[in-house]
Amino acid sequence: MADAATYNHPLFSCRICQNPIALRDDLLSKRFVAKSGGAYLFRHAMNVVVGKKEDRKLMTGTFSVADIFCSKCGQELGWKYVKAYDPAQKYKEGGFIIEIAKILKEY
Repeated sequence: MADAATYNHPLFSCRICQNPIALRDDLLSKRFVAKSGGAYLFRHAMNVVVGKKEDRKLMTGTFSVADIFCSKCGQELGWKYVKAYDPAQKYKEGGFIIEIAKILKEY
C-alpha cells in the first residue's frame, strides 16, 4: 500500500490513519452533503473497501449505493453510487461521495 509521499500531486487521505483515499485530479464536485455535513464527489477512490449495495433515498432521488470504508483503519468515509434510477442523475454512477470531515488534504 502506497503512502501519501508516493504521489506527486495533491491528494486526500483518511483523517484517522492518513491512508491515501483520492487524488485531487479526480475531484468532480465540492457541492454535496452527507451524514456529517459537506462532502466531495470523486471520479475514483483508492484504498477503500466497498460494502454491500442497497437502495437509498437521497436528496436528489433514489440510488443504489454502497458504503465505503478506509482499507487501513475501517472508518466509514461515505458511499459509492452504483446505480442512478433517474436518467438526469446517471453522471453520478461509479462516483464516490467522501465526507469532508473524514479526510485531510495533503500536498
